[in-house]
Amino acid sequence: MAPDRGHVMQASLAAAAFSGAPSTLHALITQRSVRSAAVYVYDATRAVGTLAPPGRPGFGRGAVIHLAISMLCGEALARALPRDHPAAWGAAAGFAIGVINVGLIGRSFPAISQLPLVPQLADNVMFGTVFAVVLDRRDRQPANR
Repeated sequence: MAPDRGHVMQASLAAAAFSGAPSTLHALITQRSVRSAAVYVYDATRAVGTLAPPGRPGFGRGAVIHLAISMLCGEALARALPRDHPAAWGAAAGFAIGVINVGLIGRSFPAISQLPLVPQLADNVMFGTVFAVVLDRRDRQPANR
């Protein structure tokens, strides 16, 4: 049975919201300042803005592009992930997405390539894990009648 579109959207939004936690925590630990971590989050979001024309960093553009990428990845994961062991499959899929999005595509964009790679990959693992767990929980809930 195919996942409900509303459930996929909810899982994608939850995953997008929490996916930056690993790199934010990394910035907080390494920079030892909440302000520095907040600047990192701002700069990372601006960097995503370079993926769309005209290729300039922008916080609003970066947030919209991040959400669009998250929704596309959520749709792909909803169709491809096996239903058993959602957290493990989600984490593995998130890592694969990270290797492609950050490790291959993103490295050709200077603003993205300046971000630390491992925390960015961890963000993608978080995305896949959260997405799969939320979707699994939503799909297991009885339908409201």
